[in-house]
Amino acid sequence: MTLTSPGPTLGVVGGGQLGRMLAEAAAPLGVEVVVSDPTPDAPAAPVARDQVVGDFDDPGTVRELAERADFLTFEIELADPDLLERVSEETGTPVHPDPETLRIIEDKLVQKRRLADAGVPVPEFREVNSAGELRAALDDLGYPAMLKARKGGYDGRGNVPVESPEDVDEAFAEIVDAAQGGSQTDPSGVAMVEEMVDFERELAVMGCLGSERWGEGDEPERDTFPVTETIHREEILRETRSPPEADEDVRERARGVALDVLDVMEGRGVYGIELFQGPDGEILLNEIAPRPHNSGHWTIEGCHTSQFEQHVRAVTGRPLGDTGRRAPTVSANVLGDVDERQAATLSGEDAVFERPRAHLHWYGKREVYRLRKMGHVTLVGESGDRTDRLLADVRELRDGLTFRD
Repeated sequence: MTLTSPGPTLGVVGGGQLGRMLAEAAAPLGVEVVVSDPTPDAPAAPVARDQVVGDFDDPGTVRELAERADFLTFEIELADPDLLERVSEETGTPVHPDPETLRIIEDKLVQKRRLADAGVPVPEFREVNSAGELRAALDDLGYPAMLKARKGGYDGRGNVPVESPEDVDEAFAEIVDAAQGGSQTDPSGVAMVEEMVDFERELAVMGCLGSERWGEGDEPERDTFPVTETIHREEILRETRSPPEADEDVRERARGVALDVLDVMEGRGVYGIELFQGPDGEILLNEIAPRPHNSGHWTIEGCHTSQFEQHVRAVTGRPLGDTGRRAPTVSANVLGDVDERQAATLSGEDAVFERPRAHLHWYGKREVYRLRKMGHVTLVGESGDRTDRLLADVRELRDGLTFRD
């Protein structure tokens, strides 16, 4: 592949913070980025070459994006796989990951069935199409359990814990309201329930699938980033630490499960693979994202190649980069701390800038509301540093940031 100016163009369906960071990573590679997003002047717009304004599933918008790009990808699961496939065929613009992968992943029930059939360890789960079916499933799985929207849930939206039989009716009504495509009059096809996993910690692995050109034989090149521990509250990712507290053999099992997941996926790119570690070291798959993921943001400063550069490399057919960790690294999400939606003005950032090896990432969102992801802070240690000490430090830096007047 040769470099020219202007270089190849990557079209990204979605112009949020992931699109923004993809554009930041693409520029040094000589790749220009055009995003599509329904929100004018989306977070990615200031750093991308251009934005096409339109819905994620609008045929005209996606076609215009494909016609302007040499490669297509997506940073949000609300992209329509049928539309992506059709536009790719009609324009000749390849899309990665493959739309078939998006079909598998966008529906959590389909995802779990496909992975279970492939031998990937997953929690026990059931399809539920009514409150009555949920009650019957829980007679088998037991209480508590996690009720999930099959489509459309993220950052805790679309996940409802069911603690007792008395919670069933209210929980099912809540999940139908949160699910994509559901209604109270016809709730079929929108929900699933999983056993509540008694996990010791949550882990994540960013998996990478590249081109067959750089792989062995007819197999695509593949790799993983170092295993990361993820810390959630209210079903929202708050902090990450890499390396995790988990023993080396647990990390190897986690990496092995991630590689098994990649065997099921089709198409180039980075995949966010979320895992549970049980008390006995058992690894169970939680969920997959067919794109860069919040649990991999630490790689921007913490690894030789970031997850965003890796995704651009993979989608455009370049060799994958070195996924090695530079040093122990932690990150903390900056979330909205206000009760009412308002213009986003952050204060307290000087302490982050003054701290050596600390890095602030601002997502450029114009409005803030409670628990909205507005940015993140990464703190890179030195060889041999303990991540628990780094985690305490990055939390202090993050907690000094506020959107309050």
